[in-house]
Amino acid sequence: MRRRNWRVVFTGALLVVLAAGFFAFMLTMAPKSNDPAAMMQTVGQVSGVAGAIGLVMFVFGLIGKRSG
Repeated sequence: MRRRNWRVVFTGALLVVLAAGFFAFMLTMAPKSNDPAAMMQTVGQVSGVAGAIGLVMFVFGLIGKRSG
């Protein structure tokens, strides 16, 4: 039987939400930038990495570890 690690699940979900929120916030700042395309490319990469790490944490937290 496996025990779920709820702290990792909640942290991963929070990280995904924060990454999406950061992307949405920076989307509103793009028109004020000198180079909005380059800025959004960087923001997209950062948000994507943070979201992917959060998703991996979420999945591994749900899988859990063996109780022994």
